[in-house]
Amino acid sequence: MAATKQINTVKPNDVDNKTILSVDLGRTSTKTCVSREPNNVVFIPANVKQISFEQIRGGLFEPKATDPLMDLWMEHQGSGYAVGQLASDFGANLCVGQSKLESALIKVLASAAYFKLKDEISVVIGLPFCSLKQFEIEKAQLISMIAGPHIINFRGQSVCLNISKIWVMPEGYGSWLWTEAQPRKRPNVPDLTKIPVAIVDIGYQNINMIMIDNFRFVRDASKSEDFGMNQFYEMIAAEIEGADSQSLELISAVNKPKKERFYRPKVSSKTTNLDDLIPNWIEYFSRKYYSRVLAWLPERVTDVILTGGGGEFFWEDLQRLLKEAKINAYLAAPSRQANALGQYIYGEYQLGRGSIIR
Repeated sequence: MAATKQINTVKPNDVDNKTILSVDLGRTSTKTCVSREPNNVVFIPANVKQISFEQIRGGLFEPKATDPLMDLWMEHQGSGYAVGQLASDFGANLCVGQSKLESALIKVLASAAYFKLKDEISVVIGLPFCSLKQFEIEKAQLISMIAGPHIINFRGQSVCLNISKIWVMPEGYGSWLWTEAQPRKRPNVPDLTKIPVAIVDIGYQNINMIMIDNFRFVRDASKSEDFGMNQFYEMIAAEIEGADSQSLELISAVNKPKKERFYRPKVSSKTTNLDDLIPNWIEYFSRKYYSRVLAWLPERVTDVILTGGGGEFFWEDLQRLLKEAKINAYLAAPSRQANALGQYIYGEYQLGRGSIIR
């Protein structure tokens, strides 16, 4: 999936990469980055757990060489928090059904501290576009929550941050920006900046369906629906005794290549080969997603970008179904990182460090 021209108009040496933080608040993992390099996007499991100071400081004896992603903990405003895998170890789940505002501040601060950011930074972040009214309300709440100075103790070290600029965009929009930033690879791919385009972002909890027309976000034609990958995982888990649909191990196993998808619930002695379960459910859910997309898709849109973990997971089936309906489909690549990368590009543009319009 490509565009006709490059977005970046500045040399890498001209950009102080460590002042823009992009945060994609995924339900299974927070995708975050401080550059437009796909390999540098960090995945932090979305689990967050408020715990006591005694529990959180128990890791102080461990060597500093411990992988930070396995041992993310922090103190903020008198409370202790475990984040990511550590929070999962303490029993935190993925909080399916809750607003993404619930732990957004902690995830942003943990992301910034992980990248060793300090002092003044800018943040680009996404929220589901359930409706214009709800988006504007949650956007204002999110900005109020994370703006301004913050002092945290991150893994035993004091960190001072001042989040001075915040941009909030609908989930999925970053994938469009990232896709348009890539060099053209196929001559038959149109310039998607000049035609109506749909972005279908399939996440764990939501399917985000937004429309872009000549760089304009079409509010009235865009929406998020509560129908994500979580229902797929629930169906898989229901066929395995003792399985938890929010288990990070189950989610990881489902997304592994064929012949490597094995999962054993904590309470079971039996390991299940998920290859025996997944194919039928893939076909079932692909048609479910396809029906929703087709029911929503504005008439004048013939080109669709699929993105997100679900977009990649169901790509083969969805591409075939859309092709049968004479709809051109493209997959954002890398699909799971695309939103975070596009958000970062937007931050560059807002700070005058790059150009989106080519």
